[in-house]
Amino acid sequence: MAEHELHKRLGFRVSRLAQIMQSRLEGQLASLGLTRLSWCVLTGIADAQITAPSDLASYIGITRPTMSRLLRGLEARGLVLREAGQGDGRAVALALTEAGRDVHAAARRIVDAEGAHFAAKLTPAQHAAFMQAISLLDDGETQTLTGF
Repeated sequence: MAEHELHKRLGFRVSRLAQIMQSRLEGQLASLGLTRLSWCVLTGIADAQITAPSDLASYIGITRPTMSRLLRGLEARGLVLREAGQGDGRAVALALTEAGRDVHAAARRIVDAEGAHFAAKLTPAQHAAFMQAISLLDDGETQTLTGF
């Protein structure tokens, strides 16, 4: 099959790869009842120690309403707690429950395995160059997303 102009376009190639990676990861995380974004929320709380919902939304790059929806779902499942934060009475601090920590640990194994699957296709130098290229392409792009 001849390669067409479409297949040479950066946007097409990056979008296609992103969809492939997203589909694979979502399929695996579904076994834990998680989505890619809910995994990002758990990781932001557990690993980056981000406890304010608005800071967590900024960290992930999603809108505040999307963050609120994700937190409601994780809270309903008993994975995340909203506690009174410091400062005024409106402040909220997020924390993982014991169940949330367990699910996060299981999800991390899945995410690591998926990352290793794709990283194994590249040499260390190719991986470093690819990550650098992604950083260059992403630099200065400040859009927040509703469900990336």
